[in-house]
Amino acid sequence: MPVVHEDEEADDVHVPSQQDDHSVKNRNVPSSAVLPVIRPALGRQQSISDRAKIAMQQYLNHFFGNLDIVNLREVCKFLEVSLLSFLPEYGPKLKEDYVTVRHLPKIDTNSKERCCSSSCFSFCNSSWQKVWAVLKPGFLALFQDPFDPKLLDIVIFDVSPDMHRNEEGQITLAKEIKESNPLHFGFEVSSGARTIKLRTGSSAKVKDWVTAINAARRLPEGWCHPHRFGSFAPPRGLTEDGSIVQWFIDGQAAFNAIASSIEQAKSEIFITDWWLCPELYLRRPFHYHGTSRLDILLESKAKQGVQIYILLYKEVSLALKINSMYSKRRLLNIHENVKVLRYPDHFSTGIYLWSHHEKIVIVDNQICYIGGLDLCFGRYDTPEHKVVDSPSSIWPGKDYYNPRESEPNSWEDTMKDELDRTKYPRMPWHDVQCALYGPACRDVARHFVQRWNYAKRNKAPNEQAIPLLMPHHHMVIPHYMGKSKETTGEIESKQTRDQDIKIRRLSSLPTASSCQDIPLLLPQDPDHQALPNGDLGLNDLDINHYLLDHPNKTDLKQSLSNRKAKQDLSLQDLQLKGFVDNLGSPDISLVTHHDTSKPNVHHMDKEWWETQERGSQVSSVLDVGEVGPRTTCRCQVIRSVGPWSAGTTQIEGSIHNAYFSLIEKAEHFVYIENQFFISGLSGDDTIKNRVLEALYRRILRAEKEKKCFRVIIVIPLLPGFQGGIDDGGAASVRAIMHWQYRTICRGPNSILKNLYDLVGSKAHDYISFYGLRAHGRLGDGGPLVTNQIYVHSKLMIIDDRMTLIGSANINDRSLLGSRDSEIGMIIEDKEVVSSTMDGRHWEAGKFSLSLRLSLWAEHLGLRAGEVSQIMDPVADLTYKNIWMATAKANTAIYQDVFLCVPNDHIHSRSQFRQTLTLWKEKIGHTTIDLGVALEKTEILEEDGEPVVVGTDPMGRLQAVRGNLVSFPLEFLCQEDLRPFFSESEYYTSPQVFH
Repeated sequence: MPVVHEDEEADDVHVPSQQDDHSVKNRNVPSSAVLPVIRPALGRQQSISDRAKIAMQQYLNHFFGNLDIVNLREVCKFLEVSLLSFLPEYGPKLKEDYVTVRHLPKIDTNSKERCCSSSCFSFCNSSWQKVWAVLKPGFLALFQDPFDPKLLDIVIFDVSPDMHRNEEGQITLAKEIKESNPLHFGFEVSSGARTIKLRTGSSAKVKDWVTAINAARRLPEGWCHPHRFGSFAPPRGLTEDGSIVQWFIDGQAAFNAIASSIEQAKSEIFITDWWLCPELYLRRPFHYHGTSRLDILLESKAKQGVQIYILLYKEVSLALKINSMYSKRRLLNIHENVKVLRYPDHFSTGIYLWSHHEKIVIVDNQICYIGGLDLCFGRYDTPEHKVVDSPSSIWPGKDYYNPRESEPNSWEDTMKDELDRTKYPRMPWHDVQCALYGPACRDVARHFVQRWNYAKRNKAPNEQAIPLLMPHHHMVIPHYMGKSKETTGEIESKQTRDQDIKIRRLSSLPTASSCQDIPLLLPQDPDHQALPNGDLGLNDLDINHYLLDHPNKTDLKQSLSNRKAKQDLSLQDLQLKGFVDNLGSPDISLVTHHDTSKPNVHHMDKEWWETQERGSQVSSVLDVGEVGPRTTCRCQVIRSVGPWSAGTTQIEGSIHNAYFSLIEKAEHFVYIENQFFISGLSGDDTIKNRVLEALYRRILRAEKEKKCFRVIIVIPLLPGFQGGIDDGGAASVRAIMHWQYRTICRGPNSILKNLYDLVGSKAHDYISFYGLRAHGRLGDGGPLVTNQIYVHSKLMIIDDRMTLIGSANINDRSLLGSRDSEIGMIIEDKEVVSSTMDGRHWEAGKFSLSLRLSLWAEHLGLRAGEVSQIMDPVADLTYKNIWMATAKANTAIYQDVFLCVPNDHIHSRSQFRQTLTLWKEKIGHTTIDLGVALEKTEILEEDGEPVVVGTDPMGRLQAVRGNLVSFPLEFLCQEDLRPFFSESEYYTSPQVFH
């Protein structure tokens, strides 16, 4: 492709045709077909018009049925069509044409490889070059020519800054620019933090492009308009668009589901984590599930042609020991179809304090997992939350994890124990994960694509094996535009037709051989494409039956199955089938739609699907468990991102906004589980997020209205960092404790202090705080030990009707948007079940209620048949007689048996040090949380498991039930922790608050 210099007209550049050696005679142009159009005809004018239309259709069908003609670049330019024009995955056709750009390196037409080894985003030469531009509803993509799928650059449309507005005050994506040379005609496109300049051959073409691009923003439904809570993503599920959700409690259930989804991947897998361990077993006991190890699972799919993209947080190595470089090397050694990026580069970006904290797994753009679980060591757990595993069967090697005792210094030998299992318990891990199906899944995928492309441009611009990604159709076309049944039916009908068209065309669409270096994400397989009613399209079983009846259609099977990274198919077979009748397409009547609740168990883990379907088959939400029902919902993706994390111009803090708004609108109760609880009241200049203010306002309103309102918050008993409270190197532990007590109960900015001033001891009727604890025996006949269950979930349930699940902690790092990147999900139930609230009938949501009941049943240790006792979360019978009473009894027993931190006996520094000395003499260490037991007689054995018992004030024998304990509000509350550390550590330590 010749270089176009600044003094040359862009459209004057000649693009050599691949068919120059073909003669015109061989093209067999069907000129005679046009004769009926121009030949005079007798009859009425309407008749002539109809006959002319039919004749022209026949002519065009014949014309474009000729391969030599249809593959000419001149024809593509005239018709403005290309390889992407009629692929419904990327949305409807808007505008395409040749343009010239300056920011790309020189393209060598004599070689399929790039002539310039530098970045395609660097200004490696000052020449303008001709490229093919494709405008879709959500992006502008640049390719070498209409037939080349290698993506040179892409601008994904996002919320535009306020300054990009036209004369009418409307947000614009493109604008005409005035060139110094009157023979040049240019425009620029801006989105996020990126702006690129393009030229065309005339002023009229510039105006056409500017108009088309600005129309593509589709206000107010599109991506260039902020939605509810200021989110980039619109609300979903307002129509029957296939929005489905499902919850998972603890790592066993979530990892099993993730493994099953990865095993069924057909096209692509997106993964991003704060910490990822390639050697993680997703199923246990690990001895019997060797193929479920993450790296082995990914290798199997990569060999099948699945493209795998993994984004890792690049940590500050001096502060954190997650060793993302080790993970990257292991992953890159799996297969060439595994692409890995670490971000950010600290020195070049100047980002040292903040991190990428999201936890996302997306498979084929059809199912997405978000929540608090990283795919790393220490996260796998069961509802029993065992503190021991000796001999090793569930937690091998470094997966036997207790960061309060020791962080591994090396990850080279992951099967080697870091802790002595005969001396130390593991720290159990409590978490919640959510699976998304439907448009919301594609919203999360769009977020991943945006982050990936930003990291690619900044971190790996010279790595040809790392491709840019394109967002798919469902990421850019909202699914909530229908407001009536008629409109909804029209949308469903159109999407169904698009799906059918996709099935017809994929069988004959090749990929150019030039995609060997940088693979473009190919279209989704129809067998997993979600239709508006939540059904699936053509699946593997349907394809096999079809192939039996049509043995000559093996190319369809190949197209729908393994997507290889390297393909070498001839361009001469390419036809623009959108213009001609496709007589060789599969019979659409063969396409059957299946309910998504009934997947093909022949290709999936049978036991898993039987468990997963449990929620859809049970008649009552009282049937609690680890896996929730798959339910339809209204939902919305929310996030925390900014210029450093996602390349956006504006800071998005929609998670923070959602927290405040949902709490403010709560009618009866708020239930929160979170790794941290650090927030501020209005006027607090140190802590910026206002979750605490929202809770305080809502409680004041309840007090004013004299209505029952409950706030229950479950957080870890101690921060999950190494060291005792008074250890010299445990500044992070002290910092977190200080700020949490400052939020909860100490000082004028705490919520309990303000509530006590207004309502006295009645404050605990409105809000209370809890932790989780477990115990077990080290080996056969070994000592009894206890450990906190580390609460890592990021969850809020409102009124048993709305749920917020994600990766964001309640602190400034996660919620402000300009710091850590986070993602979450708001779920509003559409399926209701009969329940009670404050003694009255209440229509609760199936998703939210079943999740709360399962969580509470686990925490309270309820048996079958007892769950109905906690149906009403605000009634005194539940809140005081069961929830608070269980926590109080368990706390008292743990204090007596394990000498755990008391609630009311330490009020000064001297008393604190005396207690530590006593523990050290009797237990041998000062790590408060472990509490290794003395020789006690209050330990019974039941079915080989230790049962801890104690006496209540009446002298009656009581046993620990469940894992709920009271949060030690009085622990060190009267003594300021600030002398232990510098307050600046709250923001200067990258290790704190992840």
